[in-house]
Amino acid sequence: MRVRTILTATLDIIKTPNFIKFTSLSLSFLSLSFLLLYLLSPSAIFTPRPHPIPPRPSPPAYMVAQRTGIVDGNGAMTGGFRMEDVDPDALEELRNILIMTTTGPGGGEEKRQEERSTTKLKYDKYGVCEESKSEYIPCLDNVEEIERLNLAHSLQRFERHCPQPPTPSLDCLLPMPKGYHKPIPWPKSRDEVWSSNVPHTPLVDDKGGQNLISTVNGKTGSNVQMIPEIAFGYRTRTALDIDSGVASFGAFLLQRNVTTLSIAPKDVKENQIQFALERGVPAMVAVFATRRLLYPSQAFDLIHCSRCRIDWTSNDGIWLLEADRMLRAGGYFVWAAEPVYKHEQNLQQQWNEMQDLTSRICWELVKKEGDIAIWQKPLNNSCYLNRSSGVQPPLCDSSYDPDNVWYVTLTSCITRLPDNGYGGNVSSWPTRLHSPPDRLHSIKMDASLSRKDLFNAESKYWNDIIDGYIAVFHWMEKNWQNVMDMRAGFGGFAAALHDHQFDSWVMNVVPVIGFNTLPVIYDRGLIGVMHDWCEPFDTYPRTYDLLHAAGLFSAEKKRKKCNISQIMLEMDRMLRHGGTAYIRDTISIMVELEEIATAIGWVTSLHDTSEGPHASLKVLLCEKRIP
Repeated sequence: MRVRTILTATLDIIKTPNFIKFTSLSLSFLSLSFLLLYLLSPSAIFTPRPHPIPPRPSPPAYMVAQRTGIVDGNGAMTGGFRMEDVDPDALEELRNILIMTTTGPGGGEEKRQEERSTTKLKYDKYGVCEESKSEYIPCLDNVEEIERLNLAHSLQRFERHCPQPPTPSLDCLLPMPKGYHKPIPWPKSRDEVWSSNVPHTPLVDDKGGQNLISTVNGKTGSNVQMIPEIAFGYRTRTALDIDSGVASFGAFLLQRNVTTLSIAPKDVKENQIQFALERGVPAMVAVFATRRLLYPSQAFDLIHCSRCRIDWTSNDGIWLLEADRMLRAGGYFVWAAEPVYKHEQNLQQQWNEMQDLTSRICWELVKKEGDIAIWQKPLNNSCYLNRSSGVQPPLCDSSYDPDNVWYVTLTSCITRLPDNGYGGNVSSWPTRLHSPPDRLHSIKMDASLSRKDLFNAESKYWNDIIDGYIAVFHWMEKNWQNVMDMRAGFGGFAAALHDHQFDSWVMNVVPVIGFNTLPVIYDRGLIGVMHDWCEPFDTYPRTYDLLHAAGLFSAEKKRKKCNISQIMLEMDRMLRHGGTAYIRDTISIMVELEEIATAIGWVTSLHDTSEGPHASLKVLLCEKRIP
């Protein structure tokens, strides 16, 4: 009875309005408390509702590049790229060296700021130069400077005299000669070229009025084969042919795996170098005068002078000493004096003087047959050091740098050979192409990794890139013969072309602003030259089928010596109609390069690299089409 009374009293309390109101408020408070606790919990703040991961932001609209297929839709490498075999540290350091990126503190932010820059310079369309400039070489045709210096009767008139700022070296596009044809492809061009493409040359005769000229059977390599030890294409890989005529010697040796660089001064009467390049034979305008030639010490396994117009014993033999500087230890010098010295008495006197000079510089006469003589350079310094006291010319002193060649005056002294044998103990061809040469260790460069690692990384880097170019741009279908790498490094691009069996030769250019890798390039069995791209190159117009520039423009932009439009105008001067330029560089400079290329009249397209659409590098493909 008592329990029932208690339950009845409790129910009466629950039914009262005040209790109901209190209970409702309590429940509301508890609900609100649980809600606040949930909203303020870490899981509520940082765990969003599941949704797809947003894509990476696209580059700025003006830099959207055409996809090439080097990467697929997922950004994966295609086209045979195998970068996993390259040491990542070596590859990164190589990339910093190649494109001169800032790697110190704050360097990354500086790079990102450059890439975010949207400055776009406007270039008006370039006009065509007057017809008289169709064969113009700016630094060799500077008539005003030659007259000012009174060099009309001096060999110096054949040397470089470049227009000086504010006068531009070129501000217009060189016109084609009348009747110009697309060059005959290699190897047919070795024997036949269009006469209208090489005006003013008496070297060969017009072939029956067909506007075709056939090369004459001039100098060949038969006179050099008297020495079996020369071993073309094995021990002898690089050669220099002086005053080359129609470059028959170089064309002959190309078929024997010897790359022969033919040189001669610019001569309006003969145009030897223009003719050689039209044939597809390696050639460059160069002269023995007052400055060093632009090739390193111990560059050539063989130097050939047949019917060349050089008096080697004059001026204390200074020109033969320059040839000696460029000749590899143990290399051969081939000389045929006749018919320059036509009178027998003069010929005998010249021969006696030549014998005397060559003996004093320790060359050994290994063969003489008729008017042809072949000497061999010593392998070390022992002969030089054992000469009698006072014998001239002297050995060069220790401050002499034989690889410093940019605007350096000739010196009447014998270039010492390295005591460690560097340069003279290269492997035979083709092993030497991929064997890291000893002179790698002589390069003055800032690198934390070993030079051997960088050398191997560069070779792998360019081989994989060429794989991609073949797959995407169909390079194997191109018939390029004359190729220039405008920033060659160790020569990895040229080596990759050889590995992929391209039937072409490469002029490897080492810019003066970088490390001097020319000795390494020649030790590999390749050819090259030192150059400053703020000045015109020593070649005739319309002489190269392919120009390759990797990291060149970003380096020159940072240097701030010249406007990069001057470099591209020079590229247009050197490039044949129907030729192509591949520019691989940072995205921050591509807008300006594409603007200049359009102003020049090239047909351009911008492409991704193997690293995908968001990488800092792009490839600008430029075609110089025949009008």
